Amino acid sequence: MNGFKTVLLMTMMMLLFLFVGNLLGGEQGLIIAFIISLALNFGSYWFSDKIVLKMYRAVEVTEQDYPQLHSIVEDLSQKALIPKPRVYLMENPTPNAFATGRNPDNGAVAVTTGLMKILNKDELEGVIAHELAHIKNRDILISTIAATLVGTITFIARMAGWAALFGGGSKDRDDSSGISDLVLMILAPVIALLIQMAISRSREFMADAGGAAISGKPMGLASALNKLTKAGEVIPMRNAGTSSAHMFIVNPLSGKSLMKLFSTHPPMEERILRLKEIEAGRR
Repeated sequence: MNGFKTVLLMTMMMLLFLFVGNLLGGEQGLIIAFIISLALNFGSYWFSDKIVLKMYRAVEVTEQDYPQLHSIVEDLSQKALIPKPRVYLMENPTPNAFATGRNPDNGAVAVTTGLMKILNKDELEGVIAHELAHIKNRDILISTIAATLVGTITFIARMAGWAALFGGGSKDRDDSSGISDLVLMILAPVIALLIQMAISRSREFMADAGGAAISGKPMGLASALNKLTKAGEVIPMRNAGTSSAHMFIVNPLSGKSLMKLFSTHPPMEERILRLKEIEAGRR
C-alpha cells in the first residue's frame, strides 16, 4: 500500500512539475531548470554517503571495536539479501540512526553512541533492520528524485517571480491572469514540498514494515522507536540539519517547533500501532 502511495505521490509531483514548468517557465525554462536541479541533486546523491557521514562526524568502526553491532548488521544483511553495509558510529548522546549510500553495494549504517547505550539486542536489531530496509528499497534514490523535482519547481517559480517583477514574461499569454500566476508562484513550491514530505513519510512506513520482516521482531523496533522518541525530547540532537533530518529513524528535529504537515516522519503513535498490527498478524 505504501509502495502504491509513493508511486501516486511521485506521479502527482511530476504532473505538478510539468504544469508549472509549462505555465511559468515555458518549455525552455523547464528544461534549463530541470538540468540545473538534476546536476545539483544527483551530485549530492552520488556523494551522499560521504557528505552526510562527514556532516555528523561519523567514524567507521571495525568488528574488533563493536563485535555485537557488526554481528547484527552482518546477520540482518544476509536476511535482507543485500551486501553488508559499512558501519559507522557518531559520538552523540542523542539516540538515533540513519542509513545512506546510493545503492545496496555502497550502503552505510550509522548509529549514535546514545543509541548504543539505551537499546537492548532486540531493539538494536529492529533499528538496524529498519535502516537496511531503506538501503534495500533505494530510498536515497527516491528522495533525490523528489528533491530534484521540488528544486526545479521552486527555481521556475522564483525565476517567474523575478520576470514578473521586472516586467518580463511571455508575450503570447495575453489571456493569462497576473494574479493567478502570482498565486501559482507562491503555492507551487509549497505544494511540491508537501508532496515531498508525504513521500518521505510513506518510505518510513515501508522501512518499518521491511525492518520488521527482516528482523522478525516488530515489537523490538516498536520498543526502540518509543525509547528514541522519548530520549530525543529530553536530549535533542543539536547539530541536526533540516536537509538531512529525513534520513534518521526518528526526527532529530522533533524537539523544535515543526508543523506536522511538513514533517518528514509519520506520527510515532501510528508507526508503533502498525508494528503492533504486524506482530498480531504473525501469531
